[in-house]
Amino acid sequence: MGTTTSRELVTGSPEETEAAAEGLAHHVRRGDLLLLGGEMGAGKTTFVRGLARGMGVSGDVMSPTFQLVRVYAGEVPLAHVDLYRLSTADEIADLGLDELLDQGAVVVEWGDRIRDAGAVRVAIEVVGEHRRRLRIEEAPSRWCW
Repeated sequence: MGTTTSRELVTGSPEETEAAAEGLAHHVRRGDLLLLGGEMGAGKTTFVRGLARGMGVSGDVMSPTFQLVRVYAGEVPLAHVDLYRLSTADEIADLGLDELLDQGAVVVEWGDRIRDAGAVRVAIEVVGEHRRRLRIEEAPSRWCW
């Protein structure tokens, strides 16, 4: 992997992005809400694939863009939510995030559409063809790469 600080990491490939998220997974507990930000194609689903693997989820992790929510079984179930096609607070509320958080952890693509003071925020920035800057923007201090 590329350069790192405790809250920021630059990866050089999709595999490195997955590996970084897999390592971050040991912080995730039931009731945690992770909000991912980044432009289209930044690697949000790639990040979730690694996070899920690190949480012991088996099976293929796919983008929930058209399904909106996919739930994966694991010691801590992981709900993968995509807000790309939603535009109003009512549409987001209809997803039942609170119920999903009661059951496990929730990771949200396009998470910048949610304001939640208790959420972990991770930004994924494109810095080259395969390079990504992963930045933990809001999280308890124990969350680091």
